[in-house]
Amino acid sequence: MADDQEKTEEPTSKKIEDARKEGNVPRSMDTSGFVTLLAAVLAFVALTGWILDRLERLYAYCIAWIGTELTPRGLLQMTTHIITEIFLMVLPLALPVAVAGLLAGWMQFGFLFTTKPLTPDLTKIDPVKGMKNLFSLKKLLEGFKITVKVGAVFGVAFTVFLRFIRELTGVAAAPMGQQLLWLSDRAMILAAVMLVLLLVLALIDLLFVRYNYFKELRMSKQEIKDEMKQLEGNPEIKAKIRQIQADMARKRMLSEVPNADVVITNPTHYAVALQYNEKERRAPRVVAKGADLIALKIREIAREHGVQIVENPPLARELYKQVEVDREIPEQFYQAVAEVLAFVYKSKRGL
Repeated sequence: MADDQEKTEEPTSKKIEDARKEGNVPRSMDTSGFVTLLAAVLAFVALTGWILDRLERLYAYCIAWIGTELTPRGLLQMTTHIITEIFLMVLPLALPVAVAGLLAGWMQFGFLFTTKPLTPDLTKIDPVKGMKNLFSLKKLLEGFKITVKVGAVFGVAFTVFLRFIRELTGVAAAPMGQQLLWLSDRAMILAAVMLVLLLVLALIDLLFVRYNYFKELRMSKQEIKDEMKQLEGNPEIKAKIRQIQADMARKRMLSEVPNADVVITNPTHYAVALQYNEKERRAPRVVAKGADLIALKIREIAREHGVQIVENPPLARELYKQVEVDREIPEQFYQAVAEVLAFVYKSKRGL
């Protein structure tokens, strides 16, 4: 009994789907951060010339105000212009980053829209449970992981940035255009280094998050048994299973019609297809039968494959009611069926 309660089994598809509905998905924040940073760097590279041109214009605009008396109207005009220029420079960078953030989530767990996480839950503000979560092993691991990531990022960034600081004395005397080019080049180098570091951290975090996610969703053998019982007891699922089974049986039955020797009809309401192999069976066998639309389908298949169709309403009715598919006909039908088969064989010889 203890083995049944241990969560050793992988989660079922229903368990995973239920977790998705609750908003519980394997999302790596480091992976999302890497994708958005990559989009920001690529957008910055593509727009560097355009941004530098606008910065130079903005710089010249601000310089032109030196020595000019600032009135409230002039100050408003200058502020509006500066804010507009900054907005126009930031917007082309912000849009790709926003799209990349959405794409990063879609890449990890697909499209998901749910308001479940926004539903108020009073258990989340339970102080006792909050203290347990605060000092849990999971929180300890998350804290250690964040500390290592921040330390690694800060250490690498500081080392690279320290090298750039040493170049400032030579750059300070350069023209504004060269200063901006130096700044953009160093920013790109720093971004490239950070991207490589974040890519490694993101891959590690993604593997860790997915492993931990499926580990938390693991089920015991008893939970899997209970879930299967619940699914089997669902009337909708039962009806769906019966429908699928009926469709499969109907397809198998209709596939046997071309092998029949004769199809006996009502002629419109019933159709029964018979096959007789005297070496294998002692009596003819019903390979297919149906009423109304199924009967019509049986007749259509019979015509397509040259199977003889014989109208005998009483015999067709009784065979349909008393004999199941893939069963031999009872003795009381031997005489009537023999006459039909004799007629069919005679017709074939006549052809």
